[in-house]
Amino acid sequence: MDNETIIFLLLVMFISLQSLVASQMLVSRSGIQGEWRLLHESIGVSAMHMQLLRNNKVVIFDRTDFGRSNLSLPGGRCRYDSHDLVISEDCSAHSVLYDVGSNTFRPLMVQTDTWCSSGAVLPDGTLVQTGGYNDGDHIIRTLAPCTGKNCDWVELPRTLIQRRWYSTDHILPDARIIVIGGRNQHNYEFYPKNSRDDPSSFSAFWLQFLSDTRDGDNENNLYPFVFLLPDGNLFIFANTRTIILDYKKNEVVRELPSIPGNEPRNYPSTGSAVLLPLDENRPMQAEIMVCGGAPRRAFGLTDYGVYMTALSSCGRITISDDHVSDSSWKMEQMPTPRVMSDMLILPSGDIILINGAARGTAGWENARNPVTRPMIYRPNRAENNRFSVMEASTRPRLYHSTAILLTDGRVLVGGSNPHKFYNFTGVDFPTDLSLESFSPPYLAPEYAPLKPTVLSIDDILMYKQPFSVTFTVPKFLKMGIVSVRIVAPSFTTHSFSMNQRMVVLKRVAISTVSDNTYRFIAFGPSTKEIAPPGYYMLFVVHAGIPSSGVWVKIHDISLY
Repeated sequence: MDNETIIFLLLVMFISLQSLVASQMLVSRSGIQGEWRLLHESIGVSAMHMQLLRNNKVVIFDRTDFGRSNLSLPGGRCRYDSHDLVISEDCSAHSVLYDVGSNTFRPLMVQTDTWCSSGAVLPDGTLVQTGGYNDGDHIIRTLAPCTGKNCDWVELPRTLIQRRWYSTDHILPDARIIVIGGRNQHNYEFYPKNSRDDPSSFSAFWLQFLSDTRDGDNENNLYPFVFLLPDGNLFIFANTRTIILDYKKNEVVRELPSIPGNEPRNYPSTGSAVLLPLDENRPMQAEIMVCGGAPRRAFGLTDYGVYMTALSSCGRITISDDHVSDSSWKMEQMPTPRVMSDMLILPSGDIILINGAARGTAGWENARNPVTRPMIYRPNRAENNRFSVMEASTRPRLYHSTAILLTDGRVLVGGSNPHKFYNFTGVDFPTDLSLESFSPPYLAPEYAPLKPTVLSIDDILMYKQPFSVTFTVPKFLKMGIVSVRIVAPSFTTHSFSMNQRMVVLKRVAISTVSDNTYRFIAFGPSTKEIAPPGYYMLFVVHAGIPSSGVWVKIHDISLY
């Protein structure tokens, strides 16, 4: 082969390579790396806390004690609070109800301070929101799914036994909510409180573990990571340590190994955690993943203008009935350090890490180098090939930013209040009142032929009982790559999505109904411990591409 031929072939290869790169860039721009959309430049309040309700409305709120928001209360209403730390008369809203379908929002009235509070949803779909700061720290507030203009918060004063600020809530199989920890609170309690059934419900129970995991004034054990395990016990992670708690007996069943590295993961170091999907088609076991955070000294050093590099490690630990004593952490590295990131389970079973920073820690003015690119983690891929970096947002989301999953598969993102008050000028990162959505790659147009659409479903599921889902898909590939899964909507604040869980339901059969239409028969969840009663988003997933979610209720007749 002469030199001219070699040069010609090299030129052809170069042009082909350039064309391939160009085509990949076009695919990327069309949504394979995800797509951002600004929904509202301002909703008037900073989205510090978010919860999706079963009527596809999102409750959003911040705090009452840093002045007037940018959204007025309707009809000349005002909040009068002599205990407020800033203003006693406030005619602005500090909570909104966002309608996903119409992309509209309206103000809600919250009276007491909700700063750094928590929440969980009862089986009937009512949001129970606990604690806060100042005059809100013993308060329980409820909001039932509703559509009328008079639908609003109901506040129950002095309902909590202890002050709850930076605590964690979790729904239990018996429909109670456990409220764990909080600033200077090394104990837990339950709601609702029913003395007829359980006199102990009016008690708070000491938890030595929370005292042992405190790092002095920095604490590093606030908003503990709490997950209900399939055996009914609770997995509780604080700082670097983990226990399995039998809350019925107030007994620590065992302590698991500390996460390697000896660096804290809870507020204010503020990593995040997720219970990976539970699969009823396999031997049942639970696997928890903890990612990111900040070094132990990070919080104090920001006072001197030093912003330490965040942690880039993730750890996974498996809990199973047979081998719990052998549990150990398996570590891997993220593409970039992250602190204050939210971790959400996507309908595909993958995990998205979104929001946060690469340096510093949580708290006022404590972070630098925003990380605007989400990452998607695919837990079933081979190690070192699990993370994919997505399209960047134009907006930094730092302290007090939030994210939740919507039924259409998008991720709703809002907030960022990295300093005191509604401060829009003279700071590196102004308060952000906007609301935007991120569409993961499975929503890209290229995957539309593989996307299922649910046509009909039994909207009430019973434990261990079969039910059917009828769906259509334009380009059906094969039966073996279809699954049905349920996702519990999370209460998200401070980089932790409380109550979030996915269960892949046990498959019975799948059959053809007509052209492009199929029927999937599955069993409802096996136990209340695997999936507590209540409302879930149900998705049909085909070849990794999920349908839009439909709401189903997992019904427990013993509660009625």
